[in-house]
Amino acid sequence: MEYTVVVRMNEKLFLRDPESSELGRRIVRQGILLMAEIGFEDMTFRKLADRINTKEASIYRYFENKHRLLVYLVAWYWQWLEYQVLFQTNNLTDSREKLERILKLLLLKDVSQSGVSTTADDLDILALHSVVIQEASKAYLTRHVTEDNKEQLFKPYKDLCGRIAGIILEYRPAYPYARSRASSIIETAHYQAFFMKYLPSLTDFGTLPTSQLTEEDRLLGFLRHLLFSSLEAGIY
Repeated sequence: MEYTVVVRMNEKLFLRDPESSELGRRIVRQGILLMAEIGFEDMTFRKLADRINTKEASIYRYFENKHRLLVYLVAWYWQWLEYQVLFQTNNLTDSREKLERILKLLLLKDVSQSGVSTTADDLDILALHSVVIQEASKAYLTRHVTEDNKEQLFKPYKDLCGRIAGIILEYRPAYPYARSRASSIIETAHYQAFFMKYLPSLTDFGTLPTSQLTEEDRLLGFLRHLLFSSLEAGIY
């Protein structure tokens, strides 16, 4: 079944809504691809302008700077992912099964089998997922994080963590660290995926004897162990 996800963004993230024009849409979509290819540090609005055959000044009419563009992209992804969590768990009654589904969503594992499209309105979800893994922490690890937080730029991430925390509490109502566990499992999924690709000695993936399990399978197994071992430890 095909469906369209409409993501409404915080107006403080942009100077002009990029979804209001064809140029704005190209800025966002090609910005994702360029950032995925060369990284946040090396990306510039000049390079993006050359890629989409426009003037650099035209991009500044939409976004104050490239950090604001990054925050926009990451916030878009969190909102999209929260919708997927809601959509994929809505008809499930077993809270453990819901958490299992969420772990797979965090890695975008088996997305085609689970009905998750890898494109959304011509936006490349897999490329955006790669950007989130490599760059998302730079959205809030700044000296102006307090000011950005007051403008609710990180609300989509908080909402996602809150939704996952709610499902954790369905599974273990007495668990006192639901939000901490929700945010840490998201961050762990992304950091371990990054380490697995670039700093493998910081992981146990790729170092085990050859088997039918992929590195992604092993990472999923680690996330499953991390989540359920803490929820079932009974030390709280």
